[in-house]
Amino acid sequence: MNIIVAADENWAIGNKDKLLVSIPNDQKHFREETTGKVVVLGRKTLQTFPQGQPLKNRTNIILSRDKNYEVKDATVVHSVEELLEELKKFDTEDVYIIGGESIYRQMLPYCDVAHVTKIDHKYEADTYFPNLDNDPEWEITADSDEQTYFDIAYTFLKYQRKK
Repeated sequence: MNIIVAADENWAIGNKDKLLVSIPNDQKHFREETTGKVVVLGRKTLQTFPQGQPLKNRTNIILSRDKNYEVKDATVVHSVEELLEELKKFDTEDVYIIGGESIYRQMLPYCDVAHVTKIDHKYEADTYFPNLDNDPEWEITADSDEQTYFDIAYTFLKYQRKK
């Protein structure tokens, strides 16, 4: 299973229910990675999408504790156990965990690959991704050249869980 995230120098990922920064090339990278695949996200993350609608051209699975929560064109599950059962229908290589913070933390133990857009900046933030650089189970296996968007430098990193 994959995780995909954009994080700053402190592994911050959001502030006040919004992404820290919007980088068109990061959004393109996200679309290329996840189109035609399965995306797993939480209810709060879904609410940040345009009109609060599931992402097009993907299988959307929403993890929410609210038993009455329903979303058109998405599957809603209510526990990690139920989610893992639902994910058995798919090739694990086609599954992407896309946030937010609580979903990332719950699902990281089940993932083998993390696609991280690492932003060379420190933002004011209230949500964070676990620091993979400090986790001995993870290593960087690929990285892009440094890229810039206006004055923001960033790199696409691929982390893999050590076997």
